[in-house]
Amino acid sequence: MVILVLNCGSSSIKYQLLKMSKTDTPSVLAKGIVERIGQPEGCIEHRPGGKDKVVLGLTVSNHTVGINKVLELLVSNECGVIGSLEEITAVGHRVAHGGEYFTASSLVTDAVKLGIEQCIELAPLHNPANLKGITAMEELLPSVPQVACFDTSFHQTMPEHAYFYGIPYKYYQKYKIRRYGFHGTSHKFVAQKACNALGLDFNTAKIITCHMGNGSSITAINRGKSVDTSMGFTPVEGLMMGTRCGDLDAGVITFLEEKEGLTSKAINNLLNKESGLSGVSGVSSDMRDLWKAADEGNKLAKLAIDIFCYRVLKYIGAYAAAMNGVDLVVFTGGIGENDHGVRELVSRSLGYLGAEYDHQANDKVRGVDFKEISTPTSKVKLVIAATNEELVIATDTMNIVSDINS
Repeated sequence: MVILVLNCGSSSIKYQLLKMSKTDTPSVLAKGIVERIGQPEGCIEHRPGGKDKVVLGLTVSNHTVGINKVLELLVSNECGVIGSLEEITAVGHRVAHGGEYFTASSLVTDAVKLGIEQCIELAPLHNPANLKGITAMEELLPSVPQVACFDTSFHQTMPEHAYFYGIPYKYYQKYKIRRYGFHGTSHKFVAQKACNALGLDFNTAKIITCHMGNGSSITAINRGKSVDTSMGFTPVEGLMMGTRCGDLDAGVITFLEEKEGLTSKAINNLLNKESGLSGVSGVSSDMRDLWKAADEGNKLAKLAIDIFCYRVLKYIGAYAAAMNGVDLVVFTGGIGENDHGVRELVSRSLGYLGAEYDHQANDKVRGVDFKEISTPTSKVKLVIAATNEELVIATDTMNIVSDINS
């Protein structure tokens, strides 16, 4: 089964073409990204398996044009990986927000598209682009089934006491204001992957997954279900991130509105794009730049790193308490997989949980698929696990399409 996975952003399209089977190991046939959609100078980077990378500069006026160009590349003589588009069995889409409508990945129907549309006000930057990807594929390959995979669906198992906010209940009734959480496909994937590697039962283990990148979140997984997660109604809540502030006293917002005369749009921009590692350090949102600056004596860069790691520690402690223990802590995402310094600052402070950190196993490790960084006698396992959200989407798509064809 050949499955095309699309992750459509407001001005970009990430894609992977995977060969999937319920019995054989999945393989990536090609992957790439379309950038600067709607801008004069667009770009497509296409990486076909076993062939040279192709980079094309061209104007991509909209998502349909971009996806059509991707399809052309997949079957071209020079850099194609399949003989014809008829070989594509199904298309899987990453969809940012499923609200309370979707608790699992779903075959795309008119009702599913309506549900995605109704969640636009909850994810105004992402859901419209995700919908564009779906409608573009309907136009380009109308007979191919499509599956929507939601970042929020894994967290729909959270209990009410974990997802409600302390504001009047009428605003939940009126606007569905509650914690939803994000990165769900990543949290579920790395938790299952780590359990399989360590011989733990995913359905009985207590797991804390730390997805740390430019966007970061932590999830408590108890007996195979998400019971709490750090991101909330929007991806701003929780950890301090690359440019997002994370947890913030709401009184700061009203204070700044008064003192600085900021509009709601300006406040939104401040919290999402001007804060976090970048805002504190004044250097960069990239942890690599911050370590370099900190090593050169930049105190604010060091402070930004310390704040980030401290908040990770607080959430791990909180979730260990909420689950009455923890068996496994997983580090993933761009920072989690590649930044040994962040992993060390966090891991060496987890001894109270029964975790024994192995400095040698962690030191300078980056880019591995899986590695344990705790000692063999550690009561709580600490591991690095590379995430693969595209594989999760492809797997869900394969399973759903197989069921409707059987």
